[in-house]
Amino acid sequence: MIVPIAELVFSEDHPAAQGHFPGNPVIPGAVLLSETLRAIEAGGGVECGRCEIRSAKFFHPTRPGDRVRIEYSASSGPGVRFRCLVREATVLSGEARCSGARPD
Repeated sequence: MIVPIAELVFSEDHPAAQGHFPGNPVIPGAVLLSETLRAIEAGGGVECGRCEIRSAKFFHPTRPGDRVRIEYSASSGPGVRFRCLVREATVLSGEARCSGARPD
């Protein structure tokens, strides 16, 4: 079951978007992924300080000003599956094995 846990809004002047890319700013994937894991940790009690990213696929750019809904589910196996949506379009999906998840 996927559970909505958080919404993020990247500010229009987000420092990570400066220079990434001039005239066509996007939030770098590493920033989106990091914020996703922080939201999972804050919203679900899964400790993501040390985790292994098993997969991460970026479908569309996330831009300054976008409202991102982050959803996740703890899988029955080794980790946490997650996805990020902007206006109902998936921008990121993936899976991580976090220290609070069950081992393989």
